[in-house]
Amino acid sequence: MRRELTDLLSFRRAPKGGSSGRAAPVTARGAAPATGPAPRRDPLGYAIVIISYLGMAGSAPLVAWAHAPAAIILMARMAFAALALGVVFLRRPMIADWRRPGAAWRLVVMIAMSSLTLLLFFYAVLHTSVAIAMFLLFLMPLWVALIAPRVFHSPREPIVWPALGLALTGLAVILVPDLLGGSAELTLAGLLAALFTGFGYASYTISVKGLTKIVASSTISMAEAAGDTLLVAPLALWQFHSTGYQLDGRAWIAAAVMGVACTAIPYTLWVEGTRRVRVEQVTILGYVEPVAGPLYAVFLVGQMPSVWTVLGGALILGAGLLVIVFGRGEGEASVAAASEPEPL
Repeated sequence: MRRELTDLLSFRRAPKGGSSGRAAPVTARGAAPATGPAPRRDPLGYAIVIISYLGMAGSAPLVAWAHAPAAIILMARMAFAALALGVVFLRRPMIADWRRPGAAWRLVVMIAMSSLTLLLFFYAVLHTSVAIAMFLLFLMPLWVALIAPRVFHSPREPIVWPALGLALTGLAVILVPDLLGGSAELTLAGLLAALFTGFGYASYTISVKGLTKIVASSTISMAEAAGDTLLVAPLALWQFHSTGYQLDGRAWIAAAVMGVACTAIPYTLWVEGTRRVRVEQVTILGYVEPVAGPLYAVFLVGQMPSVWTVLGGALILGAGLLVIVFGRGEGEASVAAASEPEPL
């Protein structure tokens, strides 16, 4: 879902699992953990998460290339994503997922969280600045690190804190020119909206993690793509009316590529990766987006990354390496972590 938020940013500031198989059954709360060795770190899970973020990072440069109003191109993008996912996955198993006990209302809550966070980010950008809104959005891993262990009854992940500090430092370095040189007028409402954007996205991510216990990754990604299309439609129609804009060939191409290559495929991969990797680690690995976006922009719009972007990107990549090398796997280190929680 963070990928929709980044569509509001220029390509220079670009900051939302491929398997469609069924998730493993949920172990009842309080039940004895299954016998056998505890799950180990999942290298494939890390690879899936990183690939998904690299795919999502292509959205902001494509938005800049399309030269289309944000809400219009976002609606077209999400519509293409929903269409692609529907063509591939809209079968009886996906419909059956909605009928699973507790699945329907959790999917609706997840869509509502995604939609609310998107609207808050729109408001925050208008009433603070892009840099401030994005920085407060990326406080999300902090909230996840504080909340997730309580929700999923898992031990706290020690490596999360140094990795999070390094990643936040890297993001701050990337945004230094905007944070120091911005002339936007700040409002208390705008700052609160930006702060709650990060908290809302953290809640959304934890909700997705819970949903992976009971429905397929493709069901989650399809539900959000369709839900966000409906949410953005009123804003897009207003922009059509107020600007007189008409989608041209470049905008259609950008929307189609973003919908399939930057949304449908990578987001389904992201959900699958979130199922396999600790949610705290997933959110920290998401800092790869503001590193990859400017690199794509070199090829799409010909802008070289600044020194600030290179330095901040190096710190963020270091944070990712800390998580991959030293992070614990799902269920590692304690019996409590091996027990599957009841999803949100």
